[in-house]
Amino acid sequence: MARKIGSRYTANQILGRGSAGTVWLGEGPEGPVAVKLLREDLASDEELVGRFVQERTALLGLEHPHIVTVRDLVVDGNDLALVMDLVRGTDLRTRLERERRLAPEAAVAIVADIADALAAAHAAGVVHRDVKPENVLLDMQGPLGPGGAHPALLTDFGVAKLIDSPKRTRATKIIGTPDYLAPEIVEGLPPRASVDIYALATVLYELLAGFTPFGGGHPGAVLRRHVTETVVPLPGIPEELWQLLVQCLAKAPASRLRASELAARLREQLPTLAGMPPLDVDEPDLSEEEAEESGPADAPTGEPVRRRGAVSLVPGAKPDSNRDTHTSMRVPGADELAGGAHGTARAPRTAGAPRPGSAKHRATVRRRRITLGVAGLAVAAVVGVGAYLASSGGDGGPAQDTHSTSTP
Repeated sequence: MARKIGSRYTANQILGRGSAGTVWLGEGPEGPVAVKLLREDLASDEELVGRFVQERTALLGLEHPHIVTVRDLVVDGNDLALVMDLVRGTDLRTRLERERRLAPEAAVAIVADIADALAAAHAAGVVHRDVKPENVLLDMQGPLGPGGAHPALLTDFGVAKLIDSPKRTRATKIIGTPDYLAPEIVEGLPPRASVDIYALATVLYELLAGFTPFGGGHPGAVLRRHVTETVVPLPGIPEELWQLLVQCLAKAPASRLRASELAARLREQLPTLAGMPPLDVDEPDLSEEEAEESGPADAPTGEPVRRRGAVSLVPGAKPDSNRDTHTSMRVPGADELAGGAHGTARAPRTAGAPRPGSAKHRATVRRRRITLGVAGLAVAAVVGVGAYLASSGGDGGPAQDTHSTSTP
């Protein structure tokens, strides 16, 4: 059912729903547009409306070939909407769900496009704060790039900042999606441009591996890993590309590259990645403790609980098709962060290796235990025979007294 958005736009069809609002296919004076209509409770928040108006100039002035342009911001009664260019294509999450992982050349080409977008935004003083596959659109009508990648555009600029009002978060909550949050955000520090670099490096890791480096399980566990764990190499990734990823996933914001540097370095890698197939790695499994912490498993009985990207905030809840954006979560205390695993994150398994907890893995462990048990019995038997022979003088006859006695 069509509805009017302000005096200039008409929303005709819902394209998707998210926690921040609904995206519509709309029509404006200059043709088709995408209209992101924020939730009614957000539209009724006077403070947010004020921030919305204040951000208008910055958002409307943000133009770049790899940024979805915001054409207008509408404040009309209960309607609070961003009117954006309509991109004919799909989002990166949809492609990931279809292909699981991308060939390195295509993955790097897409991320280089988004790094260019972030460089332009950061130069204008705008931090995205919610970089993730759901907010990367692939223009199916654009020319194919390296690895057959469609041009990538970053969308939803400004929405995280608009929603992250002091009244709503009260300095005890954080806005974002757990898998892509930089450690400094988890620790309650203000988000700077470097948080976008960390999130984008997480996206690149996910495109290559098929899962995020710290994702899976309860959101609290995900947040803890960002602060306490370091990422391990992916089997088969070129060393220079891996070092680039490590630098951009550094815990210290100052150690990360700037967006323009990241874009240039990624494009330097493209010739060496041509023709390389997708990596052949398996996703790590949750530990027993993490599986219990995450609530009931969706997997059938006996199957391990897999680590996943874009985890649900409610255990057992199924992700909807509308790409939830902007989650509000409590900042973990220092004791909670200190309670997590320290050191290196669990390494992805080489494809074909048995998963811990799987039937194949349990059978292997059983065989190993039986072998060790038999070996232990054999050793015990040898020791026992040796002791017996020693005590019997070594000839199997009656025991001989080795001490001489004399009679007066």
